[in-house]
Amino acid sequence: MVERGGSGVPGGRRKQRVSMADVAKLAGVSSQTVSRVSNGHPGVISSTREQVLAAMRDLGYRPNSAARALRYGQFNTIGVILFSLSSTGNSRTVEAIATQAAAEGYAITLIPIDVPTQDNVLGAFTRMGELAVDAVIVIMEIHLLDAGTVQLPPGVHVVVVDSDAGDRYSVVDTDQADGARRAVRHLLDLGHRTVWHVTGPETSFAGQRRTQAWRAVLEEAGCPVPPPLHGDWSSESGYAAGQELARHPDCTAVFASNDQMALGLLRAFHELGVRVPEDISVVGFDDIPDAAFFVPPLTTVHQDFAEVGRRCVQGALDQIRARGGARPGTDLVPTSLVVRRSTAPPPG
Repeated sequence: MVERGGSGVPGGRRKQRVSMADVAKLAGVSSQTVSRVSNGHPGVISSTREQVLAAMRDLGYRPNSAARALRYGQFNTIGVILFSLSSTGNSRTVEAIATQAAAEGYAITLIPIDVPTQDNVLGAFTRMGELAVDAVIVIMEIHLLDAGTVQLPPGVHVVVVDSDAGDRYSVVDTDQADGARRAVRHLLDLGHRTVWHVTGPETSFAGQRRTQAWRAVLEEAGCPVPPPLHGDWSSESGYAAGQELARHPDCTAVFASNDQMALGLLRAFHELGVRVPEDISVVGFDDIPDAAFFVPPLTTVHQDFAEVGRRCVQGALDQIRARGGARPGTDLVPTSLVVRRSTAPPPG
């Protein structure tokens, strides 16, 4: 209910609250009908719904969502816990989750964790309980669940993103390994003798999976495995790797673990007079919106972040509606290779 009437000045009559009965009286319907409209119930004819909504607007009535949540035991809110918003993957995953949640009539509550420890994770879950959420999506990214360093509270509706803990939790992730395999095979199919690699952070689950797949494809093909260059997802780390790789005359192809590092590679090669793709081919991972406008446009692995977000929210809603815990298992979202002008056969 909301306040109405009164002067709003000291000594004036105390404001009254607009009730559901007030809306029903103005709209000429029952309070039950007003309740159905407030809750989005489909069993109300459109003309009656418009009549009730018009009365709500005229009176300034807003449904009491807190009271409704207590009554029905549902808050229409999904919590999201994550360790970093700085990476492209995490920020786009959060955006996709928020978009899909809104389409389902849910809001999201976001809690970032600076230092990923067991105490901080449990503290975030406690905070989520205080904020009254129906389920929690955890964007883990780094190797914590996998090593058992962090255990999630039992009995909570939970979906985990970007982890290798499918034996204990419901996990949704991009098929990192398959995407990396597509990138490396593309370069080998072009005729390159081997493929150099700029990794993601060693603590990153996604980065580690991509590096493992890069190495496996080279070994399966009987190709030399060059020493990987370690990056941290930033363009700056890709730039540093590019300065080093430009000094290796046998380097004709590079797979960067994300597009931002690939951008740094392109800058370093340009400054040092190394032509892409005439001298060195470059492949990234993510397919960020700007990748098509790099110079040259970047060949990269496309991640379907919208589908990751949809499956995360759907997994959470399935648990909420079934009123049961998550079924362990990993749901992998396929990738695709987007070929642009940064790759070509090797020189000569």
